[in-house]
Amino acid sequence: MAKAKSVFTCQDCGYQTAKWMGKCPECGQWNSFSEEALIKESKAQAKSITGRISKPKTINEIEEETFERYQTGISEFDRVMGGGVTKGSLTLIGGEPGIGKSTLLMEVCGKLVNNNPGEKILYVSGEESESQVANRSKRLGVNNSNFYIFNETNWEKILEQVKLLNPKFLVVDSIQTTHSSQVESAAGTLSQIREVTYELMNYAKAYGLTCFIIGHVTKEGQIAGPKILEHMVDTVVYFEGDQLGQYRLLRVMKNRFGNTNEVGIFEMQETGLVEIKNPSQYFLEQSIPGSFGKSLTCVLEGTRSLFVEIQALVVENKFAVGRRTTQGLDSNRVALLVAVIDKYFGIPLSYNDIYVNVVGGMKLTTRESDLSIMASLLSSYYAQALDERTVFLGEVGLTGEVRSIPMMEIRLKEIAQMNYKRVITSKRAASDFKDKFKLEILGVTKASELKNLLFKTDKA
Repeated sequence: MAKAKSVFTCQDCGYQTAKWMGKCPECGQWNSFSEEALIKESKAQAKSITGRISKPKTINEIEEETFERYQTGISEFDRVMGGGVTKGSLTLIGGEPGIGKSTLLMEVCGKLVNNNPGEKILYVSGEESESQVANRSKRLGVNNSNFYIFNETNWEKILEQVKLLNPKFLVVDSIQTTHSSQVESAAGTLSQIREVTYELMNYAKAYGLTCFIIGHVTKEGQIAGPKILEHMVDTVVYFEGDQLGQYRLLRVMKNRFGNTNEVGIFEMQETGLVEIKNPSQYFLEQSIPGSFGKSLTCVLEGTRSLFVEIQALVVENKFAVGRRTTQGLDSNRVALLVAVIDKYFGIPLSYNDIYVNVVGGMKLTTRESDLSIMASLLSSYYAQALDERTVFLGEVGLTGEVRSIPMMEIRLKEIAQMNYKRVITSKRAASDFKDKFKLEILGVTKASELKNLLFKTDKA
């Protein structure tokens, strides 16, 4: 019989000690230890994940395995998952409260149960009642007789129903509310999450059960619980977006069966989530032709090229120090580019109030849009519109030089397919891709060349 042992576990990093400590020696957090009961498994009970006796094999003895995938019909979701949902995989989906995690999985379940007749899906909800889940499923059009809803938080009871129904797909909403009777601690603690996930992984791998787990996130945006939770599962997906906006980004952080650089874009509507197959048009469709203070750049979200409009407003300040307000960009980055314009363009831009916005609520963290930000600022300062068929690509340094950016060929290919006419980028990139695309590629060595290249500079 297993003997229970009491240990103190850090709720931030999982460090364990036999006695309580005020400060965790591993992560440095104060008052993060809580007492938990730990069950030590005897040697007689120890076994492999599948329950079979295993032994080491050479590379030549191991046969290549092909993974069977289930297509959901939601192209954005299938692409993020690596071409479909892998049979017997364990997928963790995290996101802010109310972002639409349950809605997304409900639509995925509806597609899976329709595309696989005769197969059952068990949706386990520990946070909502059965009637709440049923109302959402009917609102989203999921009304299949093979779709089962179970309101339970005890893992042993959930496993009992899984063995009884023998479903092909299992959804656990959420892993933080599920607890095991074998561990004497509250639901959501490190030991409970670790134990339940381990048991779920063992069963899924042994019997080919495809599982989806919904995970809560902390205020920093990380999935709550031990980091080992993300190591144990096969796929980690974050569902992101502004709750006040309509768009959602499905971003994969780990995928053992596909690419980790994929992003799916959805729009939240009354009828549920609708996939956006042409996101560039979504971000640009409401632009006013002929207006100044805006420019286009091409950013990469995973392997997908997105065209983003950057808007800038430069207003003369007559009273105090110039104000800086940004949306979707780091304000320090904008201040850096304003300083470069002040120094090398001969324009007293820093005395003005400056507002910069990325259209559509996108957040840009990379440097490929530096040239585009500068073009927007100059366009607003001179009150002259830029050519709407021109795309700006380039990183700007503190000495005013324009540098090349990675994955240039992918961006140029997409720019040519979207029928844009001109690209302004670094001198090096222009020479590397000259005459390779049906585009006019202009290379600039210094960012100050934009002044004479784009504007009639009558204004001092």
